[in-house]
Order: sequence, then structure tokens, then C-alpha cells
Amino acid sequence: MKKLVSLLLTGALSFGLLAGCGGGNSGSANTPAGNSETPAGNSETPAVENTASLEGTTIKVGATPAPHAEILEVAKEILAEQGITLEIVEFNDYIQPNLAVESGELDANYFQHITYMNEFNVSDGTHLVSAAEIHYEPFGLYAGKTASIDALADGAQIAVPNDTTNEARALLLLQQENLITLKEGAGITATKADIADNPRNLDIVELEASQLPVRLGDVDMAVINGNYAIDAGLKVSDALAVESADGEAAQAYVNVLAVKEGRENDPAIQALVEALKSDEVKTFMDETYEGAVVPMF
Repeated sequence: MKKLVSLLLTGALSFGLLAGCGGGNSGSANTPAGNSETPAGNSETPAVENTASLEGTTIKVGATPAPHAEILEVAKEILAEQGITLEIVEFNDYIQPNLAVESGELDANYFQHITYMNEFNVSDGTHLVSAAEIHYEPFGLYAGKTASIDALADGAQIAVPNDTTNEARALLLLQQENLITLKEGAGITATKADIADNPRNLDIVELEASQLPVRLGDVDMAVINGNYAIDAGLKVSDALAVESADGEAAQAYVNVLAVKEGRENDPAIQALVEALKSDEVKTFMDETYEGAVVPMF
């Protein structure tokens, strides 16, 4: 009888040890994918596991047609190889894509520079952040009815974007070319009211950014956003003046992938960032836009 009891106790103890080993493995498998102790971008996590976990994922991103949607098409092919679907939703304004990210209708947008995004957060109460800095688009001054800066007549009309941050940027370019002088300290918040000196009495015409290429023939010149210039077939090499890339503009106006605050470290967003910062995208920017789009990675 004692021998039988001993055998039973030994078996029970062995079973308990085996169950304990099995429980340890099971607990590891059930660790949530988003556990803060294992960041999604941790280099120790095998890339195969990250790809497998995102297979079947759809990322919905808003963008203006050129160059942003075109660049996203390159990233789309890269993501497709990982089983990730990138859905690109095109917009022709600067307001709706931000509101759509804020509401959750879009996962991200890619169309704006960081200064505009920050200003939009203040004016519209949104909570957008940059998930990554992607590229910079130099502003250009393009000829309309007047072919050169030297030929500008007294009272000539120069069109600029009417949104706060882009208007300031346009005015800074006009100052760079000695056409106007802004009040000291006006910087990236400058408006027409900050013009301290206007020796040629230039008529600064404020227009919606998307209308600048359309109205170019109606004014003497226009300072046009890079994306709208590209969309209209204007080349930065044809501009009468181009924003200096070694000034504050490159940092203040870097184009970003914007998401709602709290989503910047989502694995799917980081996969999109990696695709946008790939060698394939950099080569596409360099070869397609000939200096109108400058990679910032």
C-alpha cells in the first residue's frame, strides 16, 4: 500500500512540473502585441514577426495629389509586399484631411508642413502630431504677366497663399529677393500688415493656395506652394526665385506624416514611415521632381 501511495505522489509531482513548464510558454504566447515593455520598433523583435502581425492590415491615408499621393504610391508597393494595404484618399484642400485624421476617418495624412500642422492644432482644436519628417518643398516665385523680377512695374500684383503660415513663407521669399522688407521679428508668422517697406508698391494679392497656379496668368507673379506647382506642371528650375534651403525654411516647413496624438508609435504607422523613408522613395523623389521635392532622410 505504501509503495502504491509513493508511486501516485511521484506521478502527481511530475505532472505538476510539466504543467508548470507548459504554463510558462503559454504566458509568453499570450503577451499582448502592444505591450509597452516591447516597443513595436524594437530592433530585437524579428522583422518577420512584425510583418506577420500586420498582414491583412489596411492603412488609410489622406494626401494632396502631387507630390504626396504620388510618393505614397511608391510606399504602397513596398507595404503590399508585407501584406499591408495602403488606401490613399486624395484631397484638394488643407482642412478636410486634418479633420478626417482627428475624427478617426483617416489613420494619417501626408500633405502639410509641420508649421501649418501646429498652427491648425491651435486654430481648430485638433490634436495632430508628426509621426515622421519626410521631405521639404522649396517655395518658388513664378512668372505670370511679368517675365522677370527686374521688369516688375510699380504697383505690380504678386499673389501669395492666404493661409497664415504659407503667407508668411511667401512674404519671406519676397523679402529674400529684396522686393519687400518685413518688420523685425515677424518671421514665420508674418502677414501683409508686417510689411515695413514696399519700395515698388507691390499689390500683395491673397488667394487660396490651390488657386495660385490657376490665377497665375491674371497676376504679374505668384509665390506657389511646391505641391500645387508640381500638380500644375511648373518646374522649380523655371522659378524666378526659390526659397533658400539652408535657412530656417527647411526645418520650419518640412512635410510630415501626421497622425492623431497617441498613434505615432502604432506598428502600422511605423511600417508606413519605414516605407516612406526607403531608398526606393528617395530615388523616386530625386528622379521625378528634380529638386522640387527634397528628401529629409
